[in-house]
Amino acid sequence: MRALRNAVINGREGQAYLFSGPRGTGKTTTARILAKVLNCENPVEGEPCCVCDSCKAVEVGTSYDVLELDAASNNGVQEIRDIIEAAALTSPGRHRVFILDEVHMLTRGAEAALLKTLEEPPAQVVFVLATTDPQKISETIRSRVQHLQFHLLPVDELEKYVRFVIKEAELTVDDDAINMVLRQGAGSARDTLSALELVVSGGGEPEEAMHTEDIVRAIIERDHAAALAAVARAMQQGRDPHTFAEDVVRTMRDCFLSLMSPELVQLPKARIAELHTYARDMGVQRIVRVMEMLGTTMVEMRHAPDARLLLEVAVVQLSSPVLDDSTENLLARVGQLEEAVKVLREKGIAAAAPQAPVNPATGRAKIGGHATGGTERPAPGSPVPPQATPTEPVAGGESANTSEIPVPSAQSAPVDADEPVSTGVDPAQAWPQITDAMRGIAKAIFKPAVIESVEGKKIVIRLPNNTPVKRAQEQVATVVAAIKQVCGATYAVTLVQADPTSPTGMKRPVVAEIDETEQKTIDVVVAEDPYAEIDLSETIAIDNAVDPMLEALTSSFPQGVIMDETPVVETPPAPKSPRGRK
Repeated sequence: MRALRNAVINGREGQAYLFSGPRGTGKTTTARILAKVLNCENPVEGEPCCVCDSCKAVEVGTSYDVLELDAASNNGVQEIRDIIEAAALTSPGRHRVFILDEVHMLTRGAEAALLKTLEEPPAQVVFVLATTDPQKISETIRSRVQHLQFHLLPVDELEKYVRFVIKEAELTVDDDAINMVLRQGAGSARDTLSALELVVSGGGEPEEAMHTEDIVRAIIERDHAAALAAVARAMQQGRDPHTFAEDVVRTMRDCFLSLMSPELVQLPKARIAELHTYARDMGVQRIVRVMEMLGTTMVEMRHAPDARLLLEVAVVQLSSPVLDDSTENLLARVGQLEEAVKVLREKGIAAAAPQAPVNPATGRAKIGGHATGGTERPAPGSPVPPQATPTEPVAGGESANTSEIPVPSAQSAPVDADEPVSTGVDPAQAWPQITDAMRGIAKAIFKPAVIESVEGKKIVIRLPNNTPVKRAQEQVATVVAAIKQVCGATYAVTLVQADPTSPTGMKRPVVAEIDETEQKTIDVVVAEDPYAEIDLSETIAIDNAVDPMLEALTSSFPQGVIMDETPVVETPPAPKSPRGRK
């Protein structure tokens, strides 16, 4: 720590420090070294001599100048008051150093009690606060201390340190065990030394199945049975489900970083290369999916009665995506398909997807069955039906009030009608793709059009009523080129258009001339000619006919009586006016 060394050399040490960082990075050890050098009788370039009585007392923990407090178990107001009272007393050394470990565990009241002393401590007192979660400390305390952040050590420095310890302690540890120790340490000096001590206690060989290789391989190979077996072996060795899930997430993170930024992985080069192979086999999206799902599972483990069951369900879903129908898994599977298609395209392999059946009457995709309207092709070897000429009307395709406007197929390239089709793509089914292949005015004209029929290599296209026929005729060559581009063959194109406003007008049904000598009843006349004129004088009353109005009244008033004759109401005579009376 260059800042601390320079402060000690220049005699400008601070009154309060805050050391933060991950576990095992030397926060408490650095605080003790600082306390040792502040009271050392013969410091050398900001370092303690480790020979004087003060340095020896700090090493063995009997110095009156250094007071350590575990704030995790002594986090009340009374403990902080004891520190404040002790800070007012003198000590044998030049400085009285108070080391508060895990200071983020202090209660609100304890922080408030410590705040004033941190702001105006005695001249000889130095406070050193250590924590792994600096964000949990109040802003008022952080504003009154010098904040120094500790980081994990690079793998190269940790390897040098481990080999130094092995050499000084005269241990026998091979390179594979050292790599395993560095991998378990993950940049933490304390965790690395703990793993080294465990390896040495085991005779210089690492214990098997302490890492997550088995479950990672099971996820890559999509073998849920192997994944369950890996979880079972880990549980048999006493591993906690939550801790085991954390190890898997940490491994997945290293795999992710090995693809994105290999320099950020704090592992040996050989291990980074191995993780890179795993990451390449899984893919980025699947790695992220594993981390997200295991992270959610770890949160649910806090309140689950059986944490192992949740872990087993999670690894089965991760190793066998078919069993997971969540939205995230479906998106991940779609992403895998996209990656596979991308690789195939890079290799020059492209497969033509089958076109959806299209209803020629509407030009839209038809769900289920086959497209209708003459788009089905005859089976191989079957006789081909005779083809209609381009100028013939399309049977069954127009109503009685339409007139067809044919466009001769001479505008398209000449083709042999008997020549077999060179591709299996049906123009009627691929009509949306054909219109998308057009450009400019041709696309605008033929986008709303539909294919009326496909017979051999002759296509009849029906245009909407409001389409300008002349402009459509000018774009037939473009349509032929688009059809050839999509279907791989040249077709003769005929255009028809329904036009109810044509000069011929609305066609009236043809009615045979009526024979004057033949007597026909009115119902026969009307059936033959709905537009015939009817003489009401020729109508004949039918006996026992029922008046519809009378029938409706009878059904509404079943208790009523129908009177045959309408009663005549006699009007009384008007009274005579008396005359001559006074």
